[in-house]
Amino acid sequence: MERMKKQFLRHVAQTSPMPMSIEVARAEDIYVYTPEGKRYIDLISGVSVSNVGHCNPDVVEAVSRQAGSYMHIMVYGEMIQSPEVDFAMAISRHTPPALDCLYYVNSGSEAIEGALKLAKRHTGRTELASFKNAYHGSTHGALSMMGSEYFKSSFRPLLPDVRELTFNDTASLELITERTAAVLIEPIQGEGGYYASTPGFLKALRKKCDQTGSLLIFDEIQSGFGRTGTLFAWERYGVAPDIICMAKAMGGGMPLGGFMASYELMQCLTFDPVLGHITTFGGHPVCCAAGLAALQYIERHGLMSAIPAKEQLFCRLLSGLPGLKEIRSTGLMIALDFLSETLREKVVAACVERGLITESFLFCPTAMRVAPPLTVTEQQIEEICSIIKSAVADIEV
Repeated sequence: MERMKKQFLRHVAQTSPMPMSIEVARAEDIYVYTPEGKRYIDLISGVSVSNVGHCNPDVVEAVSRQAGSYMHIMVYGEMIQSPEVDFAMAISRHTPPALDCLYYVNSGSEAIEGALKLAKRHTGRTELASFKNAYHGSTHGALSMMGSEYFKSSFRPLLPDVRELTFNDTASLELITERTAAVLIEPIQGEGGYYASTPGFLKALRKKCDQTGSLLIFDEIQSGFGRTGTLFAWERYGVAPDIICMAKAMGGGMPLGGFMASYELMQCLTFDPVLGHITTFGGHPVCCAAGLAALQYIERHGLMSAIPAKEQLFCRLLSGLPGLKEIRSTGLMIALDFLSETLREKVVAACVERGLITESFLFCPTAMRVAPPLTVTEQQIEEICSIIKSAVADIEV
């Protein structure tokens, strides 16, 4: 184990000075196992990726079947491949009626990049708007839209002409003008600490975009594919965006992302210039087969309809924890916000020591993430909450 850890730290690029460094031998459902056989409960789903659980049998079978037929054939968009077509049509049943055309990419950052390009190409405008404490990815365009100067300052210059608005503040919408190509928003802020938009705010934002001719882009990369109790969070609000960005759980554990818009809007990428956006591996047939199998599993097993009861059980069992300031929840996007960052650090460390994988949020260091696979059972929820209570009980609050 120590040899592997040393090689990991030396040869695999790190993004933090203190990686968790749990060596993984296998994973199944909500569990991750080390070579020594220690079991961990994955309370973050690989950051909202493993919605149908690790190594879901339906997904594994779909991957194996598709890999046996064909894998990469040609740069995306040139060959007719049934996994791409079938998955796009299945997703379109859960998007606003006008959004019926999906551009496949490989990740959430790429989905954001493509959506921003599409908005600028369609409107002919240069100004973009996003929100404080927003997280949209780490590539240059996505980073430009991030609502944190700490993460941006070392990489400037980034995209020019970007405005930062205040989340859930209707007055800040006055900054959206006829110069604004698009407004990018997470209906539920992910790294901001699972703060949800108010219905009135999203409706006001939609109205303002209509008035100015700006496109409204929803970043549903964390909130998508059942996590909120609907396939996408827009369905909870009844506010339809012009573009939806998706990734993470989209591939059922395989790398896949996409941005979805109307057919007419997406045609902007086919001329002036031709190949207005292009990707080699986006829409990889094995990833699309995995994603379709995951979506069908979610629908067939009624995972979304069970989310409200699971959310309520978590909140009931964890309410009243010593040192807990607030519980914020939208489906299985749950934030336990403690009185201090120090307390949260101690709780997370104690949970990991007890075999429960969790973490904090980039822009809300006092809060702990609770976002297990959607397959989590009531019995497993009770075990998870017991571990958290035990961790808090052993800490001097």
